[in-house]
Amino acid sequence: MADGVAIASDIIPFSRPYRSEDELANVAEVLASDHSHGDGPFTRRASEKIAGLTGAGHVLLTPSATHSLEMASSLLGIGLGDEVILPSFTFPSAADAVARTGATCVFVDIDPATGNVDANQVSEAVGARTRAISVMHYGGVPVEIESIVSIAREHGLPIIEDNAHGLGVRAGGHTLGGVGVLAAQSFHDTKNVHCGEGGALIINDPALVERAEIMREKGTNRSQYLRGQIDKYRWVDWGSSYLMSEISAAVLDAQLSEFGEIQRQRLSVWDRYSLELGEWADALGARLMSPPLGIHAAHLFFLVMPTWASQTDLIAHLRLAGVIASFHYVPLDSSPAGLRYGRTLRSLDSSEDFSRRIVRLPLWPGMSDDQVSRVIDAVRAFRLL
Repeated sequence: MADGVAIASDIIPFSRPYRSEDELANVAEVLASDHSHGDGPFTRRASEKIAGLTGAGHVLLTPSATHSLEMASSLLGIGLGDEVILPSFTFPSAADAVARTGATCVFVDIDPATGNVDANQVSEAVGARTRAISVMHYGGVPVEIESIVSIAREHGLPIIEDNAHGLGVRAGGHTLGGVGVLAAQSFHDTKNVHCGEGGALIINDPALVERAEIMREKGTNRSQYLRGQIDKYRWVDWGSSYLMSEISAAVLDAQLSEFGEIQRQRLSVWDRYSLELGEWADALGARLMSPPLGIHAAHLFFLVMPTWASQTDLIAHLRLAGVIASFHYVPLDSSPAGLRYGRTLRSLDSSEDFSRRIVRLPLWPGMSDDQVSRVIDAVRAFRLL
């Protein structure tokens, strides 16, 4: 520290990508082969591991979760004049995937205890033009699964599941990624398992698999050709280039092989924050992340500060101590694009309040005990102005 300001070598970053033991060897194997484009042996191996973690019927690796969500909207035939219900407090990709089709985003509020969509508002938002319900498991904490599934069944609506935060999480009789008709996984380098940039489309309805393969292969039936089912492949439907490269799949497969160790390390950091910041939070009037039944993916750890001003004050205080903390999503309904492409039933007060009070702490595998202690000490040193 110099004059109360951390120097670069002292800084604890908000996130740091995990490096798995076999990444370089896997990539070298791909580069030494004649197959560095998509759908090679590492793609198959990684897809099988993801299927095991999600209970998916079929897995297609993609360049990003955004691409997976775009495919989901197209596979469900969502288009102009349709509506899709989704939380306002979520990443823009979920809304982008709807807006690009010409459909309208119907934004609903969240449960302020978890940051997940409010099932009661989902039910209220269903109308004649509703074509799907899109949900996200914030921080890998499951949404109210039974309630959302019940609403979907009552109205005959498919669920699109954004499981970017929740790989490997089980809740009751459900595995996250296996709840929706379609689900998206993210393997961006901020996620628990990553390949720099990447994603997967989880397909839980067998009737959608063939068209998804065609869509992913630029609208051709090339996947059937590669399996020897046809003698030539042709352009048969709309599509785009939605394949993950084999180089990225090689990195992803190595990461997935160490999933258990990654989770062990992340949970260790999460548990220390939960255990050692409780007294400070109570004294300050803040609230710690507290998932129902303790189920979560250790993807993030958040504090909910007592006031809007104290969010920015704590983030600034931590930065001076060499700790990089962060806010999270700005609600989509109040964003410029949200005002253009969406609507709401009412003012979404919980989403705005949660967004303006949440602070996320550094959490990544490989954080040393000393680094975690520094974060905890820096948070404990904060007082309201």
